[in-house]
Amino acid sequence: MKTAITELFGIEHPIVQGGMHFVGFADLAAAVSNAGGLGIITGLTQRTPELLAKEIARCRDMTDKPFGVNLTFLPAFSAPPYPEYIAAIVEGGVKAVETAGRSPEAYMPALKAAGIKVIHKCTSVRHSLKAERIGCDAVSVDGFECGGHPGEDDIPNMILLPRAAEELKIPFVASGGMADGRSLVAALSLGAAGMNMGTRFIATKEAPVHQNVKNALVAATELDTRLIMRSLRNTERVLKNANVDRLLEIEREKGAKLTIDDIHDQVAGVYPKIMLEGQMDAGAWSCGMVAGLIHDIPSCKELVDRIMDEAETIIRSRLMGFLDGTGAARKVA
Repeated sequence: MKTAITELFGIEHPIVQGGMHFVGFADLAAAVSNAGGLGIITGLTQRTPELLAKEIARCRDMTDKPFGVNLTFLPAFSAPPYPEYIAAIVEGGVKAVETAGRSPEAYMPALKAAGIKVIHKCTSVRHSLKAERIGCDAVSVDGFECGGHPGEDDIPNMILLPRAAEELKIPFVASGGMADGRSLVAALSLGAAGMNMGTRFIATKEAPVHQNVKNALVAATELDTRLIMRSLRNTERVLKNANVDRLLEIEREKGAKLTIDDIHDQVAGVYPKIMLEGQMDAGAWSCGMVAGLIHDIPSCKELVDRIMDEAETIIRSRLMGFLDGTGAARKVA
């Protein structure tokens, strides 16, 4: 399948693996890239630029296909040494960067000078248009369904994606609720040129996380995520667990007086405990509503091949069948 995204990044299938803290290691990125998608190493999971350089080299040893690096831009008072991280990316020969968080505008000259294609994660049309104006090559449009930070507008992808298609000139991928061939076809029909999957790629054989995490995703339903930190205007969608219940109780008790310090124990230093040690009640970790569509733990190649087979069946048999009068009887599970 050829789209603006496959052409932009030089990949076989229009499927991007989003950057995820303590998930996006070389193992997963290489597996996704080898399956024909665009694998992404999470830059800031690597504590120093030197460690990122080693992770990039490790990924290059595992794949000869294109892969990228995620850089999440944090507030200035806690900013990592971004120029050094970018230098590691450039020196590692990486040609795709997924940016997230704050605007990457200050770092765009360095990225573009190195010939790097930039795809910025956005939760609104206005932010997507800003990304286009500052020179981003593509946008990942994240609907309200997504895991992690869905923004504060609460617009689901059935509305957000066609609105993005109406306004943007650069290509974009759909993120949030993406899991299978149905997701891909829906995203394409709404104007996207591909899809970004985060949560779904955690439940794969190559994802370097504890088996408890993968099992939790298979067991979860679409009703098992919660929104936290709403009153702080830092909304995050996470998987329900005992510590998340406690966090929400604190939020109710504190109301408008809530500060980040009040929920420190539920959000600080959680990812290594959950992702690496499998302590599923340790605290809040990002998870999309798409958990309700996760029923197995395939390899990345099995998953990507299945998605593309499903998408082709839907397009060629079911949708074309509606036009020739034979599609009503066809069903794609």
